[in-house]
Amino acid sequence: MERKLYRIREGRVLCGVCNGVARYFGIDVTLVRILWVALTLCYSAGFWVYIIAAILMPDLEP
Repeated sequence: MERKLYRIREGRVLCGVCNGVARYFGIDVTLVRILWVALTLCYSAGFWVYIIAAILMPDLEP
């Protein structure tokens, strides 16, 4: 089975990117969100990566 990266609608806060990344790597979504916020606050790269991921990642249909 091939793993694919999707935005997850269920439990999303903004666009579902963090939830999709967490599910892809098999880790807790809270950890991904904390790391994403830390990356955004420290380098502002997290903001741009999130925007690009929200545009490029397809939605997972329920």
